[in-house]
Amino acid sequence: MDPKRQATALFRYSLIRELAVPELSAAERGALVRALATTDHAGPDGRRVSVSPVTLRRWLRAWQAGGFEALAPALRHQPTRTAAEILAAAEVAKREAPKRTAAQVARSLAEAGVGNVSARTLQRHFARAGLNTRPDGHPPRALGRFETTEFGAMWTGDALHGPIVAGRKVYLFAFVDDWSRTIPGWRWGLSEDTLRLEAALRRGIESRGVPDRTFVDNGSAFVCGQFHRALAVLGIRIVHSTPGHAASRGKIERFFRTVRGQFLVEMEARGGARDPAELNELFGAWVEGVYHRTKHSEIDEAPIERLKRGRRLRVPTPAELREAFLWAERRVVTKTASVSLFSNHYEVDPALVGARVELVFDPFDLTDIEVRYQGRAMGKAIPRQIGRHTHPQARPEAAPEPKASGIDYLGLVAARVAAEECRRIGYATMAAGDAPEAPSPAVAGEPPGDEADGPDWDQPVLFEGAEGGRAS
Repeated sequence: MDPKRQATALFRYSLIRELAVPELSAAERGALVRALATTDHAGPDGRRVSVSPVTLRRWLRAWQAGGFEALAPALRHQPTRTAAEILAAAEVAKREAPKRTAAQVARSLAEAGVGNVSARTLQRHFARAGLNTRPDGHPPRALGRFETTEFGAMWTGDALHGPIVAGRKVYLFAFVDDWSRTIPGWRWGLSEDTLRLEAALRRGIESRGVPDRTFVDNGSAFVCGQFHRALAVLGIRIVHSTPGHAASRGKIERFFRTVRGQFLVEMEARGGARDPAELNELFGAWVEGVYHRTKHSEIDEAPIERLKRGRRLRVPTPAELREAFLWAERRVVTKTASVSLFSNHYEVDPALVGARVELVFDPFDLTDIEVRYQGRAMGKAIPRQIGRHTHPQARPEAAPEPKASGIDYLGLVAARVAAEECRRIGYATMAAGDAPEAPSPAVAGEPPGDEADGPDWDQPVLFEGAEGGRAS
């Protein structure tokens, strides 16, 4: 019996099993039939169905006559146009190598001259014969529905590839609470790295508290040792999903589908965001003002309403939170009582020579490093040569935009030279022998001649020099 027919038979049997009790009288059995007929039931496919009294009595008679198999729906075989010998050969080929797909079996039969048949026909035939296996040779895996029983029992995290903002692609890290469907922590950033992942988790811990465990995939940001250290300090258990089974993280994937269909489509309609800061601001307003307040189809209430009934999680102290999100690297102290970290060199306590120590630091400041040995603080590492001030993976969100000085140097120079040219006397245009002779003294009462209109060559000529002063 195939799984679908078996599920239908089980559903029918679950309704008539109380009717089959031999101690029931006819009146009692009739009352029970009427009670079952007035109630809707969850069918084999999950939908609510109602069953009439006539159908219930028919199922009861079928079970009494033929047992459990009589409750299964009858097989409805349609006449096939594919030759029986071709289907038989296809079934033999499939059983010989269960990893063969229907398309591969169809190609094999055509190559061998057995006959031509479509892959879809073989898929239906294999399903009827119970041979519909996956490429690894196993039948399709059934995925059950799962939900925790309290807030903070599990946060599922993942990353969403977003649109282009300010010329660069952005990524969303988010965590969804499995019980309430709220989004305690999230962050849009320009990189899909551990820093942005930690920023999303830190937002959730600061606002909602410390969860019991996180459920994440196997991406590079989620398997990073720095992220695991943060969880260990806070006492959060981490669970990784099985590679290739994204359906196990269905709740966060469903949230991302909502983000694409409701938030990103509106962002595109408004022309996008200027920068990640504006994108985070708008997304936060949408999460708190729309998503958390909208009735969720799975829990049949708004996530914020269910959250109000949930337990309160432990909120870490500022010192514990800071310690959790510091980064750490292990190094062996050299014979010169020094360690190197990303091309930087530091001096440490000479007593640690030859020991493997832990260097704890803020990824954005490699000048302030604490040295620890077996969990005990051993003072600060003294910088001796600093070539890098930040961790290689600590890339800033965006380079600050340069401020305009308002000084147009070349324009100012051009204006100054143009002004000087207007005031300067063009000596180059004067020929050496063309200088006029000195005029004779004017006779009293005689009107001056034409030469009186020229310059007085007995007096010094005054003009403005290059520096704006007056020179002779």
